[in-house]
Amino acid sequence: MAFSLAPLLIHSESVPVKAREALRAVSAAPADQRKSALRSAARVLYSETSIDCGDALELVGLRASCGCD
Repeated sequence: MAFSLAPLLIHSESVPVKAREALRAVSAAPADQRKSALRSAARVLYSETSIDCGDALELVGLRASCGCD
């Protein structure tokens, strides 16, 4: 299992609301859809903050090589 900061980011006031909502959706996603939800949350972090794509992916526990596309 990959290390993820998503549970902490959900509660951070410095994370945009839209990104926190996407991170909460990961928790509610069925197991077979969790990776897709993590990728979506990373995309939102990338688009709503100054975090680059690779860092956003790593923050949610995904490999930086899978891209934010």
